[in-house]
Amino acid sequence: MSIRHALLALLTEAPKYGLQLRQEFEARTGEVWPLNVGQVYTTLQRLEREGHVETDDTGRDGAQKRYRLTVDGERELHNWLRTPPQAGPPPRDELVMKVQVAIHLTQVDVTEILQTHRRRIVEEMQRYTHLKADAAPEDIGLGLVVDAELFRLEAVVRWLDAADARLRSHPTLPTSAPPTDESLAAGQEGRPTRPARDDAAGARR
Repeated sequence: MSIRHALLALLTEAPKYGLQLRQEFEARTGEVWPLNVGQVYTTLQRLEREGHVETDDTGRDGAQKRYRLTVDGERELHNWLRTPPQAGPPPRDELVMKVQVAIHLTQVDVTEILQTHRRRIVEEMQRYTHLKADAAPEDIGLGLVVDAELFRLEAVVRWLDAADARLRSHPTLPTSAPPTDESLAAGQEGRPTRPARDDAAGARR
């Protein structure tokens, strides 16, 4: 997300100190996105150099300076709000990369890997659902953040399910660990039982 534009938006209300901007940013996002105070001051310094914010407290350090929005800063904010995000190559998603690696390892059960991540993501969805239920109705900012995260996590669960189905349709891929000597002796295949699926959709209710 664009921290610089979030700070510009907060400054449209009134001039503010750096620490005040950090506190208001975290409060309005339900503290879901913690912000390092050093990042705030670094961003404000860059915005000041660009002419998007200004301060009269030139003789004070960053913690004592009060920043206000300039006309150029207000124009930059409104242009950013109306500019669609640039399309580009898909991000290097760590989970996708893990599955890509796992399918080439004969000693790894890819199905078990998928289900492990699926369970963890469903637990995270349930945590956000509880957070949403406990939030005050007027806390619109937190509600928007939680809804966005729930939709994102649900999409990841759907991708895991699609990946599972795709891998099962290609039995030549190493979707299970090779059987051990003990399991061969016992006449077993050595494939672990697939855990029951969680109700991902129910986590959003």
